[in-house]
Amino acid sequence: MAILVIIFMYAIWSSMFSIAKWSLQFSPPLFLIASRMLLAAVLVLGFLLFFKKSEFKLHFKKYLSLALLGVFSIYLSNIFELWGLQHLSASKTCFIYSLSPFFAALFSYLHFQEKMSPKKWLGMVIGFLGFIPVLFTMGSSQDFLYISVADLFVMGAALCAVYGWVLLRLVVKDASISPLMANGISMLFGGMLALSHSYFTENWTPFPIALPQMGKFLLGTLVMTFISSILCYNLYGLMLRKFTATFLSFVGLLSPIFASFNSWVILGEIPSPIIFLSTGIVILGLWLVYQEELKQGYIKKMA
Repeated sequence: MAILVIIFMYAIWSSMFSIAKWSLQFSPPLFLIASRMLLAAVLVLGFLLFFKKSEFKLHFKKYLSLALLGVFSIYLSNIFELWGLQHLSASKTCFIYSLSPFFAALFSYLHFQEKMSPKKWLGMVIGFLGFIPVLFTMGSSQDFLYISVADLFVMGAALCAVYGWVLLRLVVKDASISPLMANGISMLFGGMLALSHSYFTENWTPFPIALPQMGKFLLGTLVMTFISSILCYNLYGLMLRKFTATFLSFVGLLSPIFASFNSWVILGEIPSPIIFLSTGIVILGLWLVYQEELKQGYIKKMA
């Protein structure tokens, strides 16, 4: 059941690339990041303040850890992602972002001494190779295989996001801080950084959003806030108590496949049959990684 929750999470999360690219038509990137993160922080922390006030009784060092989480998983990862998204297609951005299992394996080894066995490497390689055909069916530009500065920015976004996920696992693993609290504080801090950055670098004359575009901006912000900042961020935090960051990010290899189906539903674009073949190969690799992490004791067995 938990694996189905992870797959559902990524199926929903993958729609963010298309929604964010649409929203960038009406808002500069830093202000867009700040708006949805601060809105989500107010909602999450407001809920905790009314119903679980004891959550705020944390040691100062815990708040520093959450601030660091906000720098990487909220501020830097979103800045790099949206900057790259302005110059790339949503599908290519999603593809590059899905290379995160390799970053996760590195950080998990450094922070948790999680071993990458030959079988786990085999599973990751199979999954990655199965995903490659999607690259050729989702490309929309002539330079799809050319690595540009925008590509490197999205790679940087994936790197910062994965490091943020590892930090989140460190924070929530001992259950002293709930995923809601961790995400609420990190989104508040990261959103404030983005808002300050926006004020000094983006056009505030007197407001970053033109009045005729305000309705579309609010719609995009509300949808992104609910999907990513409220639903998926907190589901991810809960799943980190059962699974490793390496495994969770590996499941993210399915995201571009889901993105293709999202385009089918939203835009009427029929997915290529090769998507189904790729899905089967990715799932095979995913199963090998999952079985090895169970054997190594990194994943809690489900009842």
